[in-house]
Amino acid sequence: MNKQIDRVRALLSLAAVALVTGCNPTVKIEAPDKPIVINMNIKIDHEIRIKVDRELDYLLENKQGLF
Repeated sequence: MNKQIDRVRALLSLAAVALVTGCNPTVKIEAPDKPIVINMNIKIDHEIRIKVDRELDYLLENKQGLF
């Protein structure tokens, strides 16, 4: 009976060693074959609107030394 248990333990330990050595995680870092292209088609439109009252517009036209 002890011989059977020893055989089972030996087989289990061999199987565990085979599983551990069979799994080699590898990480590969390679440069790409083609260059990296980043397309940045950006269109920035801005519009500034200033609305002035007619009275304020008249004041700004007549008082040149205001600012």
